[in-house]
Amino acid sequence: MRLRVAVDIAAPPARVWDEIESIERHVDWMRDARRIAFTGPRTRGVNTEFECLTVVGPFRMRDRMRVTEWEPGRAIGIEHTGVVAGSGRFTLRKTHRGHTRFEWAERLRFPWWMGGPLGARVAKPILQRTWRANLRRLKAACEDA
Repeated sequence: MRLRVAVDIAAPPARVWDEIESIERHVDWMRDARRIAFTGPRTRGVNTEFECLTVVGPFRMRDRMRVTEWEPGRAIGIEHTGVVAGSGRFTLRKTHRGHTRFEWAERLRFPWWMGGPLGARVAKPILQRTWRANLRRLKAACEDA
């Protein structure tokens, strides 16, 4: 399943980066991310590893992740290595007004016991709504600062 959501934030990319580079603070703006725990010595940059307790409706899972890309002010790439596998990427692009276009793209594979491709098809609109709401919270946090 491929999924992409985006938002325009009335703040420069440096401000948005300040908010997203603290992985442990993603729980502040991601309603589905309940708790983040680092599983290695790093908390920033490539090869940072962590587990996120993710809750969507009645589903709870520990999502294991590893940072695969880290470009300050521009992008964070993630590899999902838990039950739901795949990759994700946050990108920040400066707009002509000096604001930020923030995009969240994911490519996920659901295991057979979660319905595989059919489960992904059912989950997609739910995840889109959840992540759009997350981006509204990120936008508010960045613009209110």
